[in-house]
Amino acid sequence: MKINYKFKDKKLLERALTHSSKSELNYERLEFLGDSILDFLVGEYFFKNCSEAEGKLTILRSHYVSENYLCQVFDRLNLEDDVRLGKSYQGEISKAIKADIVEAVIAGIYLDSKENGIVEARKFILENFDLQNYRSIIDDNYKSRLQELIQGNFKCKMQYITTACDDGFESSFYMDEDKISTARGKSKIEAEQHTAKLAIEKLFLFDK
Repeated sequence: MKINYKFKDKKLLERALTHSSKSELNYERLEFLGDSILDFLVGEYFFKNCSEAEGKLTILRSHYVSENYLCQVFDRLNLEDDVRLGKSYQGEISKAIKADIVEAVIAGIYLDSKENGIVEARKFILENFDLQNYRSIIDDNYKSRLQELIQGNFKCKMQYITTACDDGFESSFYMDEDKISTARGKSKIEAEQHTAKLAIEKLFLFDK
């Protein structure tokens, strides 16, 4: 474990690392709080340190609070051997559990620090989330980016309907029953990437 914070209440850390298959005193309530703290502090960082428009800020925040990125943080902190799982849990630790545990640890730090909670939580995030290097993010996978944004801001079913046309493929992106965007491309992948990019621009007012 590489958490650079010394818990005064060791039970808070233990709970943050405990899955529901192990005990009723598990990380689920901590994860709920940690999710909100993480959203706020990452948003605060980009508001203060990034001059981009609101749409770009939303995309940046979505990247750093996404399940995929939280899994990377979990692995860098080397937490796998410290997770407490019940005998009923089979297989490798899932991405969802890894992400939840990172959020629970953030909440644990916040609660353990009491009046300095937000300060210590902010310090932990700045040390482990590499926010200052946001400019180095290279992400032209609009489908992946759109999925992260939708999951972070909406509760709906997502789907692409892609069909062949005269000059390649045409793809439409839907949220539940609502068509959000349509675009064409020479291949199915290209068409879906184009329509995902248009959906991001439409939903999050981002045009660059």
